[in-house]
Amino acid sequence: MIEKLTTQAIELLNQLIETPSFSSEEEETAQLIEGWFIQHDIPFERENNNIWAYNEHFDDSKPTILLNSHHDTVKPNGNYTNNPFSAFVKDKKLYGLGSNDAGGCLVSLIATFTYFYKNRDLQYNLVIVASAEEESSGPLGLKSVLKHLKNVEFAIVGEPTLMQLAIAEKGLLVLDVSVKGTASHAAHPNDDNAIYNALNVIRWFETYAFNKISDTLGKVKMTVTQINAGKQHNVVPASCDLVVDVRVNDKYKNEEVLQIITQELPNNVVVKPRSLHLGSSSIPIDHPIVKSGIALGRTTYGSPTLSDQSVLSCPSLKMGPGDSTRSHSADEFIYLEEVIEGVELYIKTLDKILK
Repeated sequence: MIEKLTTQAIELLNQLIETPSFSSEEEETAQLIEGWFIQHDIPFERENNNIWAYNEHFDDSKPTILLNSHHDTVKPNGNYTNNPFSAFVKDKKLYGLGSNDAGGCLVSLIATFTYFYKNRDLQYNLVIVASAEEESSGPLGLKSVLKHLKNVEFAIVGEPTLMQLAIAEKGLLVLDVSVKGTASHAAHPNDDNAIYNALNVIRWFETYAFNKISDTLGKVKMTVTQINAGKQHNVVPASCDLVVDVRVNDKYKNEEVLQIITQELPNNVVVKPRSLHLGSSSIPIDHPIVKSGIALGRTTYGSPTLSDQSVLSCPSLKMGPGDSTRSHSADEFIYLEEVIEGVELYIKTLDKILK
C-alpha cells in the first residue's frame, strides 16, 4: 500500500508542478488536491483555496494531530534555464517550480494521511490541511481555517528539512523605518541630512545584539534590506526610508523586539511594523513526536526560515523531504528518492505514537 500511495503521490506532484499556483492564485491546484480525496473516497472541506480532511474514525474525545503543507509557490526567478511549469526527471531529480518547496512535502503528507485514513482505534485523530498563501503570509491561508479545526494538540508542518526535525523556527518582523531630517537646497549647509542620519541607524541595526540567545535558534538577526531617499539631485530629502528584516528567536515575542528597537533608536526615527503575528515557534525536545523521530535516526535543529508554523498556537514540528537551500532557486528540483523516503519516514514517525 505504501508503494502504491507513493507512486500516486509522485504523479500528483507532477500535476501540481505543471499547474501554476502563485499565492492567492491556487484555484487549479486546489482542484487537483480535491481530485486526490475524491479518488480515495475521502470526504473533504474547502474554504477559498484551503482543503482539509479528517480521518474516517474521528473521535471528539481524542486530541488531533494537524498535518499541514502548502500548495502555493513563489513566482519563478529570471535565472531558470528550464520551463518552471514542466515536470521532468533527469538524474533521478524531479524538476519544476514548487517541487521542493513544498510540493514534495505536501504530497508525502497527503499519502501519509491516506495511509492512516481508515485505521481504527488510533491514539490521536488526524486532520490534513493543504493550505494556500503560505509564501505571501496572506490572510486566506492556514490562519483563516484554524477556527474550523477540532482539538488540535500539535502539528507537523511539511517544509523541506531533509526529513530532519526542525524543533524551533524563527519568527519574522518586517519594519518600515523612516529616518527624519531637514529638507534643504543641496548648495547650502545642512547638519540634519536625513541620509547621513540614516547611516548611524543602519550601523545600529548591523551591530546591535539582543541579550537573549536561544539554544536552538541562536541570536535575533536584523538585516537592512531596502533603502530609499530623495527625488532630485539638488534637494536634501526630509526623510530616508529603510526596510528591516528581523528574524526573532524563541526567547522573544515580536512585540518585545519591537519595543526594544523603538526605545533604543533616537527620536528622529519612526518605526512601523508591517505585522506582529508571524511569531517564532517550537516544540519540546521530549515531545512524543520528536522522540519518535529521534528513535528513527533523525536529528534536531533550529530553522531560520519562516513557514505556516508562525500562525499556529500549538506546538509544531517542521519536517519534510527536500532541502531548504533549493527553495526559491532557479531550476528547482527534488530527488525522487527524497519523496519516497518522506512518505516512509512520515508513516514510521506517526506510527509510533498513533498505535
